[in-house]
Order: sequence, then C-alpha cells, then structure tokens
Amino acid sequence: MNTSIVFDSALIRKYDKAGPRYTSYPTAVQFHAGFGEVEYREQALASNASNRPLSLYFHIPFCDTVCFYCACNKIVTKNRRHTAPYLDHLYREIALQGALFDRSRLVTQLHWGGGTPTFIDADEMRELMRVTGEHFRLLDDDSGEYSIEVDPRETDDHTIALLRKLGFNRLSLGVQDFDPDVQKAVNRIQSREITLEVMDAARREGFKSISVDLIYGLPFQTVASFGRTVDEIIAQSPDRISVFNYAHLPELFKTQRQIDASALPPPAVKLEILKTVIERLARAGYVYIGMDHFAKPDDELALAQQTGTLHRNFQGYSTHADCDLIGLGATSIGMVGDSYSQNLKGLEEYYARIDEDRLAVFRGVRLDADDRLRRATITALICHFKLEFASIERQFDIRFRDYFAVELAELADMQADGLLALSETGIRVLPAGRLLIRNICMAFDRYLREQATRRFSKVI
Repeated sequence: MNTSIVFDSALIRKYDKAGPRYTSYPTAVQFHAGFGEVEYREQALASNASNRPLSLYFHIPFCDTVCFYCACNKIVTKNRRHTAPYLDHLYREIALQGALFDRSRLVTQLHWGGGTPTFIDADEMRELMRVTGEHFRLLDDDSGEYSIEVDPRETDDHTIALLRKLGFNRLSLGVQDFDPDVQKAVNRIQSREITLEVMDAARREGFKSISVDLIYGLPFQTVASFGRTVDEIIAQSPDRISVFNYAHLPELFKTQRQIDASALPPPAVKLEILKTVIERLARAGYVYIGMDHFAKPDDELALAQQTGTLHRNFQGYSTHADCDLIGLGATSIGMVGDSYSQNLKGLEEYYARIDEDRLAVFRGVRLDADDRLRRATITALICHFKLEFASIERQFDIRFRDYFAVELAELADMQADGLLALSETGIRVLPAGRLLIRNICMAFDRYLREQATRRFSKVI
C-alpha cells in the first residue's frame, strides 16, 4: 500500500473547514436522552450471542495541574483523597457492567485514559485491576492490547514497573512540545529529561509499544522550535507518534481562555509546521496511518492498515475491530452491539446513579440500517484510504452508486482537485487527499448535511 502524502498548501487552505473526527458514526452530537440505561442493557445482553471479545475503557479524570490547551473532561486537584470516592463508585460500576456480559468473553483490549491515570497511587492501581479481573475475563498471557496514558511528571521507574506487572504492555506519553516558552504558555512544564527517563524505563520493563503525543499550533511555536522537538522525539524511536492540531475554542473550553491568542502561530506558519513534521517523520521511516497518527512500518497499526483490518473508535485508530467497547467511569463512551452510549459527566450525578445500583448511561444512540451502512463506508475510507463498492454492496444489499448518488456527485470537485480517484468500482484516496480524509468522509455524513451548523474543530 502506498502511504505517501502530498502536502498541497492551496488545497489544504481550500478544504480546511470544521468537521467531525469520526471516532464514531453517528458522532456524539447525535447521542440523545432517549437512549438510556434500559436500552443499553438490551444491547449488552443481546451482544452476548455474538461472543465477540471485549474492550474496556476506564476514565480516570484527575489531574494535578491544568494544561491550558486541554479540552478533555477532567478534574484538576492536588488533593489525592478525591480519588477514593471515585474509585469506590467505579468498582461498583464495574460489577454492574460485568453482570451483563458472559464471562466467556475475553477482554482483548483495555485502556486507562483521562485525565491522568497515573494520578492514582500504586495500591489504587492494583485494586482497580483486581476488581476488573473479578468481573471480566482478563488475559494473562500478554497477548492483549492493554494500554495506559501516562504523564511523565506523574510517573517514575517504580510506577512503570508496577504497570507492566499489572498487565499493561503499551504506553502513551503526553509530551506536546519540549520548548520552555511553549510549555510555560500552556502551563505544562515537563523537562526533556523526565520524559526520556519514562521512555527508557518502559523499554527496560518490556513494554511492547511506546506512543508519544505532540501538539502543533500552540503559543510561541515556530517551524524551527517545533522541528527541534520532533527531531528529539524521532531520536528516541517511539513506535507511534501522534501530532494533534491545537483547536483554539475558548468559548467552548474555559481553560483555553488562559492562552494568549495573539501568541498563537498564524495559519501560514501553522501549515509550515505541519509540513515540516510530515517531511521529517517520513524521512525517519514512519508510516502515515491517518488523521494525526504515524507509526513504524512494523507497528500493529501499520500492519492492520496493510491487511485491511484497521479500525477506529473513541481512542483513535485500533487493531481491534471485532470488540464490543464498554465505557467505565464518568463521561466515558461505549460501543456495544448496534449502539453508542455515554456515562453521566458530572461526578455528583455519576455518584448518585451508581448509589442507586444503576448504570451511569445517560444518553446514546441505536444505529439504524442507514447508520450502519454509512459507518462502514466512512470507516473504510478513514482507515484504509480506499473503498470497494462491491464489498459494501455485498454487506448491505444495495447498489452503491444508486444509494449514494448525491454523495458521489459531491466528490466531483475533490476528484478534480486530485484528492481522490472515483471509478466504476470504488474510491481511492490519493496522496494529496490523505491529510483531508475528514472532508472526504463528511460527504457521506447524513447528519452533517442535515445539521450543518454543528461546531467541530478544523480538519487541519
């Protein structure tokens, strides 16, 4: 598979509009209160007939300090005692959820996200994994994809060793930028030395995959300064590198109001930063997976893309397309059966629901036939940069060109601009279109057409 990218500034400026990231379809803006605990239970119980493996996502919302750019659901506190009531309710939710799923279903994927999962202490980590194992069938042979997000400022050699002992085999580190001026502007002071120590510890302990997150578009970033950060990360040879676009939306995220908008790099500079990043990662041998993600050619993501088994969910790109995803903890999102669901966001509301021995699901959506069809179409494009009409037609018993006549007509401009090649048998995304894959997927989003005023981040 050709994974090259063509960076065309004129095309990027033309198509750089707001749109979904397609970690689901329908997206979260279509979730509604008409899908709640009762509907979720129905989907969960029905899913047991499939005997599909399970994926567990745990949301640990606590952070010691606030990063001004962050748009995640989080609780900023230095009081570590706040974790006790949260974890107590999380344990009870694990029991409630575990009772719905057959014990024979293996947990092949598990992820702790946040917030900062390493905010909780060693004993709490052990207990969380122990309780999980009581109610779900965890793998004990290191064959699963068990990952955790860590803040190097909240992690040391002992923590890394414990995480490996608990069964984690993949590590994701937040870095964002090594430049001191940028770090100060976004309130994330994190030395290069601390970060590299954590990466070295993870390698010593035998973690299978190390991923690093960077952000471009932050205050005081320049092409040269961010290039230095990228070069330093490449020198450490992580398995995966994610380079996220900073979307400045202070009207939606209060913490972003602490950022001086006048210090943000102008659009032309931001594009040049992205171009530089792409060029350097390509020279270093990293494969462009899609969206913000790059990986080594022998990484599981790259191999899954080559074999056509790559998937996308709320954690981004994944190799586990065959799982039902169970969201645990406040604000977490799940994908079970033909549905998506989300837990209550506020802690008090979450606690109150669990205290009633009820699931914390407060909204979601059940997919209809059109949703499933469009999800399959969007997933094929965003994961593999190609779509064979015959495959969709066999799966959904339609004539693709008839069903999507309007959508295919909308792709004419993109074909003329060299973003894609449209033939009688399918769609192939060209190198100039890969950075703009969200735009191509948006053509197949029925809800976006009906609700064009919804607010999303820019695609670049």
